[in-house]
Amino acid sequence: MRSFFAALLLCLNLPAIAATAGQTHPFSIRDMLAMDRILDPQLSPDREHIVFTLRTTDLEADKGRTDLWLVSADGANLRRLTSHEAADSNPRWAPDAKSIYFISTRSESSQIWRIRIDGGEAEQITDLPLDAGNLIISPDGKYLGFTMDVFPGTTPKSTKEKLDALKERKATGRIYEKTFVRHWDTWKDGRRSHLFVIPAAGGPPTDVMPAMDADTPSKPFGGPEEMTFTPDSKAVVFSARDVGDEEPWSTNFDLYHTPLAGAEKPRSLTEKNRAWDTFPVFSPDGKTLAYLAMDRPGYESDRLRIVLQPWPKGKKRILTEKWDRSPSSICFTPDGKTIYAVATNLGQRSLFAIDVKTASVRTLIRDGSISAPAIAGDRIIYAMNNLKSPAELYSAALDGGDVRNITNINAEKLAAARMGDYEQFTFKGWKDQTVYGYIVKPVDLDTRRKYPVAFLIHGGPQGSFGNTFHYRWNPQAYVGAGYAAVMVDFHGSTGYGQEFCDSIRGDWGGKPLEDLQKGLDAALKRCEWMNAKEVAALGASFGGYMINWIAGNWPDRFKCMVNHDGNIDERMAYFDTEELWFPEWDHFGTPWTNSQAYEEQNPVNFLKKWKTPMLVIHGGLDFRVAETQGLGTFNALQRLGIPAKLLYFPDESHWVLKPNNSILWHETVIDWLDQWLKN
Repeated sequence: MRSFFAALLLCLNLPAIAATAGQTHPFSIRDMLAMDRILDPQLSPDREHIVFTLRTTDLEADKGRTDLWLVSADGANLRRLTSHEAADSNPRWAPDAKSIYFISTRSESSQIWRIRIDGGEAEQITDLPLDAGNLIISPDGKYLGFTMDVFPGTTPKSTKEKLDALKERKATGRIYEKTFVRHWDTWKDGRRSHLFVIPAAGGPPTDVMPAMDADTPSKPFGGPEEMTFTPDSKAVVFSARDVGDEEPWSTNFDLYHTPLAGAEKPRSLTEKNRAWDTFPVFSPDGKTLAYLAMDRPGYESDRLRIVLQPWPKGKKRILTEKWDRSPSSICFTPDGKTIYAVATNLGQRSLFAIDVKTASVRTLIRDGSISAPAIAGDRIIYAMNNLKSPAELYSAALDGGDVRNITNINAEKLAAARMGDYEQFTFKGWKDQTVYGYIVKPVDLDTRRKYPVAFLIHGGPQGSFGNTFHYRWNPQAYVGAGYAAVMVDFHGSTGYGQEFCDSIRGDWGGKPLEDLQKGLDAALKRCEWMNAKEVAALGASFGGYMINWIAGNWPDRFKCMVNHDGNIDERMAYFDTEELWFPEWDHFGTPWTNSQAYEEQNPVNFLKKWKTPMLVIHGGLDFRVAETQGLGTFNALQRLGIPAKLLYFPDESHWVLKPNNSILWHETVIDWLDQWLKN
């Protein structure tokens, strides 16, 4: 019956999910996909307008569609700025605040376009032989910076010619002399993402890092925030990892400075720091370069500190050495006296104000998941989402009070879908230390009933299941299907201090498991309407590893489990994966220098104790956790005679991103839970 209705709903447009004549329904995967996503908001230089990318889901095309929208900083005059069927994104303001540059695919490749905000058609600015991305604008508006994937030492034209020649070649084999051979979801072919600069008035592009065998921004998650023009518009500063053959086991990203004319070898600004340096931001007066830096080489989850560098020369100062949080983004106030920072914080993604002179830190907005802060006069502009709402734009007073909505784009769709209320709780975890978690209550909770439980385990392990609207692991999808959802930020999670995050190095199966056990018990005692006998455990990435670990080390607790992209053999996973710094840090070395560390944390060593039915899900393009790990898990379950099911996506990577695949994922998972917990 579920499959029949799924097929029927595929014929409907997602906007039809909105409330009709006051009718509502429990939240489902289709509601999640129907939500419009506000991305990359950019405040205009005159502080009067905000441009942002709005992503909508197109089920027929099986992808997201992106357009540019404009709204006044006070929330008035919301309107769509672009409506072309092609993808428009990465908007950046011209300094006069009268026009916006952006990246668009409307010319059958990704090129730079410009549109005036007072009307008229967009005009194409570049006609490059390769796709352009990661757009930035110089302070004087005379130059555009962007990236293209080129073979180092070649021009975009010659790169295109080489790619065309490779397509004509009958042999398909590739020869590699160093790793990366593949990364996340892409086979490498020798190209690098290089930063180019072109005059806004027109002219040939200049590769400012021509000989560097390195990428900017970092792949696969970096963006324009990793590069910037200098205040005088004569040079650029960018983050890149130029470490030769050590790339797969190095986190040594440096900041580089190079003039717009380019240089054979850009100058490193952070050569002495062998750990990660990124996110360069200049103060409004141009006298200070602020950036984020880690301290420990080889550790991708080390604490990021804010570093201040007098520009162009002077002694560096670590502003936040005593602040036990790791900011992910920063911006200056117009007077340069305060830095606003966003950081994961006790199950939230909070906004903080840091005094540049004294380094004192104030929490401005604690709850929810904050992003993209900017200052418009006496107001803070930011995006915020939480467990019951996707991101909308807000403004607040400079002290964090008087919060007002700027947008309510998803209001009608949210009104149509009934969601479960949520509450945060704490309990005594490993060594009686305080651990945080969330409970999301079933839709239309009736405390006289007993509800089955979906116990969600986050990835990372240096991650968090916090107060955020997730587009893959959204607890509302479970509570809308009649379950209670429980999430625990076990030791190793981010936002609770660096010691808490560091504590599971070499102990993946220890502290996290104890916290999960105690956290589930605490939630069940807190909510008597939960059915303690009908509980399923679900996890992805590290959460998938933990599912395999639980199968052999907590085998009698769950009625069924769901394992998405999880390792079964931690030793072999080292040789399957690509970012080698990750297992080398967490397991204290390589499998041949410290085999015991890998074997002590290896789920495959406990297969004899497995007994719980398991749904295994894996993507064929997942190169972080290779598909053989998922296939191996399924093979083991089959050979052991344990009820199991495999859902395999040949066209998905570490995540399931295509809308129709996401529907199939959620329907398969909910059906699996229903089979073992409701029938």
